Amino acid sequence: MNKQPRKWMGKMMLAAVMSLALTACSSSAGTEKVEPESKGAMDAYKAGEQFKASEPFDLSILFSDQPAYPYKKDWLLFQKITELTGVTLKPTIVPMSDYSQKRSLLISSGDAPLVIPKTYPGEEAPFVSSGAILPVSDYTDLMPNYTDKVKKWGLETELDGLRQEDGKYYVLPGLHEEVWPDYTLLVRTDVFKKNNIAIPTTWDELYTSLKKLKEIYTESIPFSDRFKFNSTLNIAATGYGTRAGWGYGSGLTYNADKDEFVYAATTPEYKEMVTYFNKLVSEGLLDKESFTQDDDQAIQKFVSGKSFVINGNSQTVVLHRNDMNKTLGEGKFEVAKITVPGGPKGQLMAGSRLENGVMISAKIKDDPHFKAIMQFIDWLYYSDEGQEFAKWGVEGETFTKTDGVRKLVDDINYNGLNPKGTKDLRIDYGFSGGVFAYGGTTDLLHSMFSEEELKFQKDMKETKTVVPAEPPIPYTAEDREQVTLLSTPLKDYTDQNTLKFILGERKLSEYDAFVKELEGQNLGKYVELANKTYKDYKENNK
Repeated sequence: MNKQPRKWMGKMMLAAVMSLALTACSSSAGTEKVEPESKGAMDAYKAGEQFKASEPFDLSILFSDQPAYPYKKDWLLFQKITELTGVTLKPTIVPMSDYSQKRSLLISSGDAPLVIPKTYPGEEAPFVSSGAILPVSDYTDLMPNYTDKVKKWGLETELDGLRQEDGKYYVLPGLHEEVWPDYTLLVRTDVFKKNNIAIPTTWDELYTSLKKLKEIYTESIPFSDRFKFNSTLNIAATGYGTRAGWGYGSGLTYNADKDEFVYAATTPEYKEMVTYFNKLVSEGLLDKESFTQDDDQAIQKFVSGKSFVINGNSQTVVLHRNDMNKTLGEGKFEVAKITVPGGPKGQLMAGSRLENGVMISAKIKDDPHFKAIMQFIDWLYYSDEGQEFAKWGVEGETFTKTDGVRKLVDDINYNGLNPKGTKDLRIDYGFSGGVFAYGGTTDLLHSMFSEEELKFQKDMKETKTVVPAEPPIPYTAEDREQVTLLSTPLKDYTDQNTLKFILGERKLSEYDAFVKELEGQNLGKYVELANKTYKDYKENNK
């Protein structure tokens, strides 16, 4: 699958752990702004203009190799990039499974390519103090498409969340026009309809639905999940006013009423959410194996009719239907994404308009093509034309466009959009991959959605209130190392006990004792350091 979970906060812990090895590194690059060299650059490059290097050059780039559509050096993607821009990409190929670790090793050794994509906001933090990556916020004046979208879409506040202690940010994130949801619950709507069970719109309604299903299908466990239950915890946490699962991240969540950060697992909201899922497990409505089973095991239960609810997204629902055509028979089932159930705090939707993006090696300061490289990145990742190219490919070759409506050519398929196509847009041509294709207008995002997915997006937008972005906590390099040492055991202990409480292996009556146990693991020091950093930053940036 192309799409990785977009709850990038969950990835920050990995990045933070790597900081222990990298904080001690030093570099003569520093963070002082330098005047960029302009060999190959366009003299009057503007937003909406095709970038074309004034003289051709090669550019090194780190490439995350996705096994579902493995790298091919002769992809049309690379040929056209060179043809359109005069830039020939020289990729360093890294398996997707090893990407984070390999990226860290390359940066710390000084061997990283100049362009380092597929970096989620937060993952850049360990590399800041060494001076190994560029403070890109100093050079956005070279990127007219980027700055135009930031201004037009009002993204300044969200970008502030990327700033480090020095007030600069070090990753160019993918920019979306609007928050958009992806993961939710997939349900066997035919089973719900057959038994006159309403599609649930809240978690309490889901409980009622599952209870009815259990009464009718006594041998079943209606809800058996994948992703080790982390996706469901993540989407549920929003409606409960907390964070969990993929979105747990540092464990800190902002309390707007008190203008301070608190540790999520110590809050009444987190306990209420854990209590709810404990009820599902104890009554045989949620499969205990959801927390430990491989994804394939969960999928097999769902596609064979042994369960009726599973977590997924727009891509997994297509894959499940393909499997169910074989296991249950074509036309003998219905599966649909439902709007994310609301919780005690209401019908809320979390998310950021910032997606994974690009780090740039500080070595670019010594590159004669500095300015041209920034212009190239701006065109490919942030111009409307570049984003359409990275997603759809080449008009007339991979897609057609009539009155603004894009359509794959007859023989090319992508994610079920053109199932009769014998060639795949990603596998055979290189487009719509995770290294280049992200961010953009809502129109571009929706252009590759099915009618069903468009309805899901519309329903979510019309029924949900978007939770505001939380303020930043830009730690110093010294504090970041301490934060890693404090937060890692706290999160591990939280994960362990969250599982125990939900599965009934630890009584909910012991929840207060669990909070005290966290306090005994330097929780107070961790939260105090976070709030001091936040308040100092807020005071210094009035």
